Amino acid sequence: MPLLSVDKPSRPIRRLATWLSVATMAVQGLAMPFGAVPAYAQESVPGSRPTIIRDAETENLMRDYTRPIFRAAGLQQQNIEVVLINDRSFNAFVMDGRRIFLNVGALTQSQTPNEIIGVLAHETGHIAGGHLARMREQLETVQTLAVVGMLLAGAGVAAGAASGTNMGNPAGALMAPGEMARRSLLAYQRSEEQSADRAAVSYLTATKQSPMGMLKTFERFANDQLFLSQRVDPYVLSHPMARERVAALEDLVAKSPYRDAKDPPALQARHDMMRAKLVAFTEPPDSVARRYPLSDTSLPARYARAISAYRYGNVNDAVRQFDALIAQNPSNPYFQELKGQALLESGRAREAIAPLRRASTLSGGNALIRMLLGQALVAAGDKSSTEEAIRELNFSLQQSGGTPAAWRYLAMAYGQKGDIPNADLASAQAALAAGDVQLARELAGRARQQFPLGSPGWLKADDIVNLKPPPRPVRKKPS
Repeated sequence: MPLLSVDKPSRPIRRLATWLSVATMAVQGLAMPFGAVPAYAQESVPGSRPTIIRDAETENLMRDYTRPIFRAAGLQQQNIEVVLINDRSFNAFVMDGRRIFLNVGALTQSQTPNEIIGVLAHETGHIAGGHLARMREQLETVQTLAVVGMLLAGAGVAAGAASGTNMGNPAGALMAPGEMARRSLLAYQRSEEQSADRAAVSYLTATKQSPMGMLKTFERFANDQLFLSQRVDPYVLSHPMARERVAALEDLVAKSPYRDAKDPPALQARHDMMRAKLVAFTEPPDSVARRYPLSDTSLPARYARAISAYRYGNVNDAVRQFDALIAQNPSNPYFQELKGQALLESGRAREAIAPLRRASTLSGGNALIRMLLGQALVAAGDKSSTEEAIRELNFSLQQSGGTPAAWRYLAMAYGQKGDIPNADLASAQAALAAGDVQLARELAGRARQQFPLGSPGWLKADDIVNLKPPPRPVRKKPS
């Protein structure tokens, strides 16, 4: 990121360049988050990577939440997807124009679909408004102004020193332009947040949905910020102070003709089931038991307890509970899916096939469920099912991107069939998905030698062989 050509920049200019580098990474990375909290409260452990969660039930629900919002925003042709992040905080953000990242914590803490739909509408406002692209343009402008201001301030200090004039604090004079640039950038981002809020309300109005859920979310942020508001400078936050956003949103909500609209009961029921599922998958058994005690005989509570039993080793009891859920609602594909998953992961692959086939049929051939079915067919070891397993796994990998495990199962299926070139190629894909570029290139090179020159398999293997591994970060020796 060369800003100007200086052989030996002064210490203040180096410090400014460092801040601008951090700002650039922030804008290019975790830009436009939903949560209105200070940036230091959102810091992650250095070197940590967020875990992405894939779940057919939750992803289908998110698609149903976003479909009308995207249509209202004119984005229905953009193939935007909602990506689930395994983080318990209530937050969402966009990094590009194709994905909305949503923390699991936002889903488990939300009481109604409307709360999450409001969050998704806000993030859609950022995408539709082109805020990320404009933020990068603004950053370039701020960088230029900051450097010019730095040079002018330095020239002023030098002139004062030469004339003997008392210039006050030289270090403060040098750093002021950088601080002004930082505040200018953050003020711009606050305006984009307010714009996304207004856009979100317009999308909710166009789809005849209430903005009350969005207001409730900001009220939660306002309560969280209450103890900070007396000592935090609002001009150093990238978002408007929560109280200000609540006040602005209250005015918009009051004008909405759909202020008192309620979520359809069927949608609320699906939301409750999704929350129960995520709680059971992300929290320990004692926490699940507190949230869904045995005295609670609702469907979401029974769902959560069944999943928790499966996750913590009581597979027979879990299968019994899933069977009871299936008996009550035989058309629910996710009960069948989880029964099959529990059996597969406990080493009972043959028993898992029937419920997973049923789940695939009931879900209309969901790619993630078909992936699980393919894995069960391979694990069962029945060579008569090898072709079906390859078909299921290839379909799911093409549709959903896949996981290292799915590629490994495909390699096993090709191995059962005796198709060694495709087995090596699938193994290379598994290594690539796991981030081991070197191993992927070695396996792909072996596969390439076995495919006819120019065939589809040869071309795929050749692409991996010629893939350049990402450069390793240079670690500085401790001084």
